Parts: sequence; C-alpha cells; structure tokens
Amino acid sequence: MTDVFSLVRGTMPVLVTLPHSGCHLAPGMERRMTARGRQLPDTDWYMEHLYAGALSSGIGVLKASHSRYVVDLNRGADDAALYPGRPSTGLVPSLTFDGLPIYRAGQEPDDCEIAERREAYWRPYHAAVTEELERLRQKWGWAVLWDGHSIKSDIPRLFEGTLPDLNIGTNSGQSCNVDLEARLGLRMAESPFYSHVVNGRFKGGYTTRHYGQPARGIHAVQLEIAQSTYLKSEDGPWPIDLEKAVRLSRMINALLETALCWRPE
Repeated sequence: MTDVFSLVRGTMPVLVTLPHSGCHLAPGMERRMTARGRQLPDTDWYMEHLYAGALSSGIGVLKASHSRYVVDLNRGADDAALYPGRPSTGLVPSLTFDGLPIYRAGQEPDDCEIAERREAYWRPYHAAVTEELERLRQKWGWAVLWDGHSIKSDIPRLFEGTLPDLNIGTNSGQSCNVDLEARLGLRMAESPFYSHVVNGRFKGGYTTRHYGQPARGIHAVQLEIAQSTYLKSEDGPWPIDLEKAVRLSRMINALLETALCWRPE
C-alpha cells in the first residue's frame, strides 16, 4: 500500500487495474471545489467489491487511492484526446461528465499544479502497472491487463442514448489477441441478464491502448460497466443494490475466468 495505490500481486498471468474507484483528494483540494464536485459523481463506485473474486482466483489487483478529479489515470501524461470530436474529460478534469464545474470560479488547477499532480500520482501508478505486467510476462511469457471501469448509463454530453450493460474495449482489436476478444464476446452473449458490445462507444482508454502490445505478449482489455447494473440509483448517494451486485460479480468472475483459461497460440 502506498498513498497513491494499493497492489496485491497475483499468482496468475492476469492483472486487474481499478484506476477510478478511489475517493481521496489532494491536500487543500476539497475547499476549492463546488458542492457537486465534492460529491465525486464520476467515481467508479464499489469496484473493489465487484472485483473481490479476482484475488481468490490468484489474479492481482492494483487499485488507485485518489479520485479521478485529482488526476485521471486512464489518460496519457500528454492529455491527448482519446475520442477526437467528442468532449475530452481531461487528465486533470475541471468539469464533471455532465459538464458542471468541479472547482469554484478561479480555483481551478494551473499548469504548474497539473504537472505536480502528474508527478505525484500519475507516474507512480503507471510505474507500478509497468513493473507488475513485466513481472507477469517474465514469469508466464504473456500477461493480460484487465482495466475495470463503471459509468452512469446515460450521459448525453459524452455519448448518445443508453449505454449497453457491458462494454468491452480492445482499441478496435489492436490491444489484445483476436481469439481472446472473441471468447469474451461469446461469454457475454451467453448471459440472459446483460446487453453487451465489443468496441462500441468505449474502445479502451490510455491504459488499454498504451499497454496492450500483443506482439510483446501483453494483452489489454477494458470493461466499462453501466452503473444501472448494480446501483439502486445512478445519482448521489449512489446506493448499491446488493442483489444486482452479486449477480454482476458472478458475470465479472466468469469473464476473468475466460481470460485465465485462454492461452496465446
């Protein structure tokens, strides 16, 4: 455990990363934020509970400690747009997904503060991801990075309509082996409970695109989950629906098992 992330190393060649489930803030940040910003509405709620089965399967889990409002760990250090033509949520966001201000007027981070946050939070987290993936690759000859996310199912500012329940992203097939992608798609299709899509609105963020290098034996997959699948309400205080969450956890475990059972040719 560090003040930036917690890491439980696994014994199997799969690593789960949870970059947006943290709720800690940078020192002095809270008093500069709006009431809405302090609610942290764009948090990936309860991910550590949904992915609790990973550890019992020997899968390692790396979880960020701080809110994505401190720094978004699924964006590149250069803050390049992931989806050109659509609103960018930013390396250090100033607006919520709904377009509301996170900071009170005049209290937004300047370039110097953004650079400090990048060094203090972004770089240690990604150094840990890099090191752990290399450890697994050296041990097994290959590794799967599973980047776990969740999001409100309706956000008109970011996407049209209602999001499918389960959204697999592999950078349009570039970040992982095509056979692994196909097996995950088939496993989702077997479920009577969830709608799904592969490389729909969410094709994978920086983590998937940067680390997914099948030629080097590292295969990266992002799973974006619509929060309607496990919350009673998708707005504050974001109460969990335990019955839904248990069923979703079983689905996640099945997908992770698919990744565990897969072997590169």
